[in-house]
Amino acid sequence: MKILIACEESQAVCKAFRAKGHEAYSCDIQKCSGGFPEYHIIGDALEEAYSGKYEMMIAFPPCTHLAVSGARHFKQKQKDGRQQKAIEFFIALYNAPIKHIAIENPVCIMSTHLRKPDQIIQPYQFGHEAQKTTCLWLRNLQNLAPTKIVSKGEFFIYPNGKKMSKWMCKPDNEIGKKQPYNRQKLRSKTFQGIAEAMANQWSKPKYIEQLSLWSY
Repeated sequence: MKILIACEESQAVCKAFRAKGHEAYSCDIQKCSGGFPEYHIIGDALEEAYSGKYEMMIAFPPCTHLAVSGARHFKQKQKDGRQQKAIEFFIALYNAPIKHIAIENPVCIMSTHLRKPDQIIQPYQFGHEAQKTTCLWLRNLQNLAPTKIVSKGEFFIYPNGKKMSKWMCKPDNEIGKKQPYNRQKLRSKTFQGIAEAMANQWSKPKYIEQLSLWSY
């Protein structure tokens, strides 16, 4: 299949599908960090999504203005239009003329503005001792089946009582460095176990034949 991995610069999912023999391309406004620029499109993900070239799309639209974790900033984002633009971008990706679509985001307001996600997954269901609540909106794709359930990993508890998965905290070797620790970029990357599950489960020939009978 020809597959678009929209809003992905890490190329984790792109490389997983490439390993299964598919013609997959990551697409983002940033240069890729995954090491394969020949499989990366720098440009507008919506333009690619509506090009008519792809049979499947897995999209990771920015969650900065959508995630409920940032609800304290919603009032300003609604006032200046940033949130509405993010909502429209998400919905436009979901409505793209591509038969098989998966859109990933954390717990966010799209449950209200579009619909509730089809599935909520965690990295610890796919071999990673980490917790990161991830929602999937699916069209003509089945829910991902867990591949290896492990522990939820360690947590760091702040003095104010806030609890955070340790994998998201600043590593010891980063402490004291002048450059700020980019937690947002770290959180946006797809866990390898999830990327491989997507490629393995959503590219089975028998399964795709079944899906080809469905309409969008």
